[in-house]
Amino acid sequence: MGVFISVPKTIECVITAVVFSVLLSACFYKPLGILQSCGYSGGKLMNWAAKKGNKIFSRHILLAMLCALACAVISLCFSFAGEYAAVVGLSAYVIFFILYFVADKKIALRSPASFTSRFKRLYVISFLLCAIFVYLAVTLLNFADFIWGYGVFGVLRYCALAVFPLLIFPVILLANLVAKIYEVPHNAKFVKKAAARIANSEIKIIGITGSYGKTSTKLILNSILSEKYRVLSTPRSHNTPMGVALTINGAELECYDFFIAEMGARHVGDIAELCELFPPDYSAITGICSQHLESFGSEENIVRAKAEILAYTKKSAVISPDCFGLFSSYGCEKIAADCVSDIEATCDGTEFTLTLGGESLRVKTKLLGRHSAENIGLAAAIAFAVGMTLKEIAGAVDKIDFIEHRLQLIKSGGVNILDDGYNSNVKGAAAALEVLKSFGGSKIVVTPGLVELGILEESENRRLGERLAGLDYVILVGETLIQPVKEGYLAAGGDADRLIIKPTLNDAQEQLKSILKNGDTVLFLNDLPDIYM
Repeated sequence: MGVFISVPKTIECVITAVVFSVLLSACFYKPLGILQSCGYSGGKLMNWAAKKGNKIFSRHILLAMLCALACAVISLCFSFAGEYAAVVGLSAYVIFFILYFVADKKIALRSPASFTSRFKRLYVISFLLCAIFVYLAVTLLNFADFIWGYGVFGVLRYCALAVFPLLIFPVILLANLVAKIYEVPHNAKFVKKAAARIANSEIKIIGITGSYGKTSTKLILNSILSEKYRVLSTPRSHNTPMGVALTINGAELECYDFFIAEMGARHVGDIAELCELFPPDYSAITGICSQHLESFGSEENIVRAKAEILAYTKKSAVISPDCFGLFSSYGCEKIAADCVSDIEATCDGTEFTLTLGGESLRVKTKLLGRHSAENIGLAAAIAFAVGMTLKEIAGAVDKIDFIEHRLQLIKSGGVNILDDGYNSNVKGAAAALEVLKSFGGSKIVVTPGLVELGILEESENRRLGERLAGLDYVILVGETLIQPVKEGYLAAGGDADRLIIKPTLNDAQEQLKSILKNGDTVLFLNDLPDIYM
């Protein structure tokens, strides 16, 4: 019998725990990156992991089995070393973890994790939990060896550590819960500070919500208002309390006249929460569709959620004419954004008549599609409501540049690229396809399908497939959503020889190299994040 509590044994336990935790924590990057994309929701992380075709659990099981087998073989081969045979067997973990990292690197995240303070804290907590669990496991195995004496168990005792690759997700979920002990009150304090800062300023708030078009309308409005006023707005698609608070707390509010806040929601009450913190002087509802039906549960709930902004709007709200009737019984003064007419959309831009205050002007923008004119009309109606003249607005419209990843036209090597990567709603997809068809040459679409449509997801993706029939090539990406798209495409008479299926966007881009020629146009419709792939 050996000595259970001794300096060598303690050192062995500590070194094993540290080395093993370093190996395990290297496996945390991808799940933690997905967790970040899920808004640090453990439930959404597990939904991603359980998706059909996701082999993350299979890879962890394979890693565990290979480590256990190799550890047993190496330990037995070195059984002549006595109690140190088990320590030598640990080399199996180093070997197979390195092989796992090399293989896993080939399936890198399409949206790399952002190394925010929260992400780093979560990584550290995950590492520490791992170290504690491994240390306890090693100590218990050594104690069992001490009780039962040397023999086969003593030689093979560290084979049991192969269970830890199977505990990667449980450890991450536990770390996320532990982290929230700090994150939740810290974030609440941060958001409360932003609410107090803007309440004590003279800045006017414009809140924008809707099922689609929020970010585009926000950026268009920012461009128009900036011709006359000092404007602050939330960046990209930051539309949660923390996203809005980050913008406010990072700005000198006295330097601005207007703050444009994009307000997103996935549940009834989300908009009300934002408005209680940052009550808008003016607001806008861009439109209603089945987007996020998965989380809302019904289209009635979508309308109720978006209508929450009207109850908090101090002055007036501008609403898309497509959905104006849905909000007739709600809240404040409402203005229908029916100020756009005679739209002419071509591959060179969009021209339309803008009517405000009884006056009309013909205006042109480089933005593509009828929906772009409608977004501009919504933004123009808000700008007119806050004090700009028709002439000032028309002059600003001419200067609006393409919006990144939202039907952004990029010309490269004689090929037209329509980057509509951030479009994942039904109406936006239809508008993007209409724009694609206005170009000459071969017309190609690359898409993984549409998401967050709840019970309508299969039927809407089948309808999307029907709309793709007639294009020169259709490239479907991924595994999760493409089956109904494929079925719809073929049912509508699409050419099976022109339908290409690729597992990743990189593979699709490689395929395009052999298809595209001078004058062709390719539409990238919906660049899904990893949580949907």
